[in-house]
Amino acid sequence: MRVIRIGERYSISTDEVETYDLLPVKTYVVMYNEKDGFYLTEHTNIEVCEKIYGVHESKVKKVLHAFERFQRSLGTILSGDKGIGKSVFAKLLCQKALEQGYPVLIVDEAYRGIARFIEKVEQECVVLFDEFDKTFKSNKENDEQAKLLSLFDGTAGGKKMYIVTCNELRGLNDYIVNRPGRFHYHFRFEYPTAEAIREYLEDKLEKQFYGEIEKVIEFAGRVNLNYDCLRAITFELNQGSAFAEAITELNILNVDLEEYDVYLYFENGEVFHRYNYRTNLYEERGYDWISMQTKQGISTIDVKFEKHHLHYDMEKGAVVIPGDLLLLDYDDYEDDIKIEKSVAKYLAFVKSKRNSVHYLV
Repeated sequence: MRVIRIGERYSISTDEVETYDLLPVKTYVVMYNEKDGFYLTEHTNIEVCEKIYGVHESKVKKVLHAFERFQRSLGTILSGDKGIGKSVFAKLLCQKALEQGYPVLIVDEAYRGIARFIEKVEQECVVLFDEFDKTFKSNKENDEQAKLLSLFDGTAGGKKMYIVTCNELRGLNDYIVNRPGRFHYHFRFEYPTAEAIREYLEDKLEKQFYGEIEKVIEFAGRVNLNYDCLRAITFELNQGSAFAEAITELNILNVDLEEYDVYLYFENGEVFHRYNYRTNLYEERGYDWISMQTKQGISTIDVKFEKHHLHYDMEKGAVVIPGDLLLLDYDDYEDDIKIEKSVAKYLAFVKSKRNSVHYLV
């Protein structure tokens, strides 16, 4: 392999010319045009200058340590909604990789034949595919991701670290997800917890506005807020706006239904549930009817409630409504007398997470 530099452009060649033996440790973007074919252009080195929240740094060290020990290419998937930390994690990983002597190649276009070009880079490096599910489509008509499977297998072109970020797991090829031979790691990013939101706001807010923190956390219990939203809210609060005013003026509007695991607790210990219930708690007006069942799935009960009665319970980490504000309708319950003698404690909404069930009490 030979690396040819012309100005700020680096090209890969197998011809005998005066060249670098290896790519200098920098950040590059993969480019292509009909005249020159594939080449690399220099990109400003990736740096993360802001405070890192959560377990990002320990996970980055884990990936880099694994890459050092791997005898083949290592792939990492970063999945989750927009604005919840995937890009920051990817940037931090690239930054640390540069510090350890690995060049970084950014792929942001689905050029035809790009896999063969990357294979020509016969040195250990990082290849970042940001928003992979959007840039490389995977569908019946044209599966651009399938053309990269042999590249991710690491069977040619030497050992590399592949980083893929995606917003929708459904947008990934079936031969990428749940295939640790190709992608060893899969980090799933969730929305900030109440503790993470509190830490963020205490870092970013002026102390005179700390009184608004609980209001933001309560709102986040009803509606998912990513770090982009928190950044905007913090700015407005630091300008002296009350949260109630800021949230009506910011470009933050949840028009989609979100999924919740819903639990109805009785004083006698009986619990009814409904998993993955879809509703919009952003709007406080109106009411919902929910059909729920016992843990054994034998008996059902319908629950009616008005949304404006819901409030976020910090201790339980859930949106709750007291039992005396619920309207209950029993349906074919074999032991109605047992339940009727018991008082409903409260109804609780917990944001659904993949493959998890929450019990609050």
